[in-house]
Amino acid sequence: MWLIFAILSSIFASLTAIFAKMGIEDVNSNLATAIRTVVVLLLSWIMVFFVHAQKGIGQISWKSWIFLILSGLSTGASWLCYYKAMQIGDVSKVAAVDKFSIVITMVLAFSLLHETSSIKTILACILIAGGTVLMAL
Repeated sequence: MWLIFAILSSIFASLTAIFAKMGIEDVNSNLATAIRTVVVLLLSWIMVFFVHAQKGIGQISWKSWIFLILSGLSTGASWLCYYKAMQIGDVSKVAAVDKFSIVITMVLAFSLLHETSSIKTILACILIAGGTVLMAL
């Protein structure tokens, strides 16, 4: 099931890039990010109430709160940078370089989360990094 959601995520992410590029013409990138964030916020809370997940708010630990807040700050910074890059660059290049986050995520997952790596994952990481460099040139 995770693979289906991951594929859907990649489809929606690609649509995000295309729609963003089409929508930020003559719009300040920070304003565009704020508008996008409001839409995401509303959609997220609608889903929370739709599946009755709001009941779990009181059970979230302080550790989880801290890391969720840090994740939100990272997301916000990423979106602000992404929209600015999208506004001044080619969507195909910006999106490709943005996906270098895969390489950074893998390195952090191996080092901080102690996830196991294999020759296959290391090779994939190198290929993604190489592809990012080629797209950026």
